[in-house]
Amino acid sequence: MNELLWIVLLLLDFAAIMLSFRYWGKLGLYIWVPISIIIANIQVTKNISLFGIEATLGNIVYATGFLATDILNEFYGKKASAKAVKIGFFALLSMTILMQAALLFEPSSSDIAQGSLSTIFGLMPRIAIGSMIAYVISNFHDVWAFAFWKAKKPGRNTLWLRNNLSTFVSQLIDTLLFTFIAFWGVYPTSVLVQIIVSTFVLKWIVAICDTPFIYLARSWYEQGKITEDAI
Repeated sequence: MNELLWIVLLLLDFAAIMLSFRYWGKLGLYIWVPISIIIANIQVTKNISLFGIEATLGNIVYATGFLATDILNEFYGKKASAKAVKIGFFALLSMTILMQAALLFEPSSSDIAQGSLSTIFGLMPRIAIGSMIAYVISNFHDVWAFAFWKAKKPGRNTLWLRNNLSTFVSQLIDTLLFTFIAFWGVYPTSVLVQIIVSTFVLKWIVAICDTPFIYLARSWYEQGKITEDAI
């Protein structure tokens, strides 16, 4: 059942990012990046069994952030892509600070949320620190790598190559940094290894699956179908 739900979630995330780009252009991608990073850092607190291995939820929506920055890099340039990374970092930092402040409030006797919020966001400082470090390093690498391969291999026919090469390496950097910072000592070593392997493999699958969507984005862009709202 989890495998089927994972595929459905994958399609929903791709649909959301493509609709954001189709109807709001660059602004839509700037909106999607903080959405993806906030949701991913909440979903990552949930462990699931997927294809027979331990995995954390949140891999799909987080990986779509790389698709957003690659689309920005392809059509609007390296600076626009880097700007999205900075927006995502600000969103994650803001969520962490505000939710930690919310947990400090003494709940009333009628409150039903404090326990659940503490369970989810009590882990948030360590997860957020790991995520912020991994996010900044991996995403700025992705921005640089995509621009590098774009200069080396320009054109429509090699779009899949620069999209995947930049994302694959960036995902490896992100997975190693985040997992060790966020979960070292939290889970047994065997579970930690499974999380690293499963997270990396799942992110690669998402990266491969996003290739048709970046070509769809290019097709829309070349046909003038993208609505560019003022920024």
